[in-house]
Amino acid sequence: MRGIKAKTLILALFALCISAKAQKYVGGDISLLPTYEEHGVRYLGRQGNNNQVQPLQYWADSAKWNALRVRIFVDPSKASESDKGEGVLQDLDYVTKLGKRIKDAGYAFMLDFHYSDTWTDPGKHSTPASWNSDNPTVLADSVYNYTRRVLNHLIANGAKPDFIQPGNEITYGMLWPTGHCYPSGAGYGGGTWANFIKYLKAGVKACREVCPDAKIVLQTEMSRANNVPTFYNTIGSQVDYDIIGFSYYPDWHGPLKNLRSVLNKLETQHADKDIMVVETGYEAQWQIGNTYSPSQLGWELSEEGQRQFAADLVDELNKHPKVTGLFWWMPEDNEFWADKDPALKAWWNASLYTQNTGKPLAAMFEMQRFLNSTPSAVEKVTTEGAKSQTSNIWYNLQGQRVSSPKAKGVYINGGRKIVVK
Repeated sequence: MRGIKAKTLILALFALCISAKAQKYVGGDISLLPTYEEHGVRYLGRQGNNNQVQPLQYWADSAKWNALRVRIFVDPSKASESDKGEGVLQDLDYVTKLGKRIKDAGYAFMLDFHYSDTWTDPGKHSTPASWNSDNPTVLADSVYNYTRRVLNHLIANGAKPDFIQPGNEITYGMLWPTGHCYPSGAGYGGGTWANFIKYLKAGVKACREVCPDAKIVLQTEMSRANNVPTFYNTIGSQVDYDIIGFSYYPDWHGPLKNLRSVLNKLETQHADKDIMVVETGYEAQWQIGNTYSPSQLGWELSEEGQRQFAADLVDELNKHPKVTGLFWWMPEDNEFWADKDPALKAWWNASLYTQNTGKPLAAMFEMQRFLNSTPSAVEKVTTEGAKSQTSNIWYNLQGQRVSSPKAKGVYINGGRKIVVK
């Protein structure tokens, strides 16, 4: 009886530890989840056996995620067929339904505005077709009015965001050509920094008016690592925002030492801001980019290599107290059981699912250590002792890796809690 009470106490303390770290957020951008579901995709648990799980519930219960991100386009029907085939689908109705599901499931909800009809990133930020103007004042009004309309609609339908990005990867401005500029503040191709700031302020103003409790995230990316601190230094106090957000993909942005350098600069130069990695990912089989090779990065192309990347990334981020968010890009990509009616034209090779089995990959469960939780993906509890191990990788209940159980207690091995007597 005393042994049962002791185990109950340990698990209660473990749950308390997680709740005490609720100011940190971990999850992913799952903008295509409804599309996969509509195409009959099956999401399974780690044990497989063709037993379907509900993704939102599973990510919370087994992966311990507590935040999800969704993108929105002004009018994705105007996007090219190629872009639609890559996932440009999220209009206001789509995002409202998904956002409500996210909020009803108890997650924090991050809304990512692409102020365009299609993808925006360091190479493109096209102005929406319906905002047909080259007048910066008119365009700023369009940003403001559109942002207010979207947020009011979401609130009215139970999908109020907790974090808002007024622009996606805005390292080089937004609403090109008029808002095209360099992170240093210099204009580019007829665009100016002043125009960009006008547009950004308009979006932030609408966010503050409609969602005063939401945190504003400004997202850049690390295509050139020094652009990140340069951008926020140039922004200075010109724009009212709360969180520095950026994308980090090793295939394009390099090894962890590059990320470490950026984080060190941001923490020194912007000590008043929290920091989030709002997009990241690494492949488990095929490369997603060829700027850096796996041999240069140190993670092999395998499930274990992807898991090790996630573990190393979390270890690095947990050394930086100002980093409060970690989001995997498109973890939900999964075409299992949709061969005759695939959702996308091609797989996203940094997904957290095995495309041909529907089972989650190990990296999904490493991410919870960012919350000082245990990478367990626990679906079963056994009291058979250490002999029941399925992996040579062990963790204690504090999420610390151990070579093997050194004392009696509860440990994590192969996705199970194991009581070592």
